[in-house]
Amino acid sequence: MRTRTLFASALAAPLMVLCGIALIATPAQAACQKLGFSVNDYGKKGPADDAKKLLDKYIADYAKKNGIKSYRTGKKEVTCELFLDVGLFDEYTCKAVATLCWKGKPKR
Repeated sequence: MRTRTLFASALAAPLMVLCGIALIATPAQAACQKLGFSVNDYGKKGPADDAKKLLDKYIADYAKKNGIKSYRTGKKEVTCELFLDVGLFDEYTCKAVATLCWKGKPKR
């Protein structure tokens, strides 16, 4: 069984080189991280807006902390769930999520 695996690997490497398939990651490639922020408050519009604003702040802080100078964010998605049903005023938990992408390696 080991002989077959070695034989297959020996054949695959030259084929990947001929086809231009690279297995080595370079620092110029983009890296991405999905980030989110949750807010729990009364009403639905307020916590949804706050979650978006606080996500923007969290992304900026994350980038600064990790030495990321240039980045872009994907579309922000906000979901809200009813947390507490009181009748006149309902409490919601809203979560904003976006993907942060940058080029190169972050400083750690």
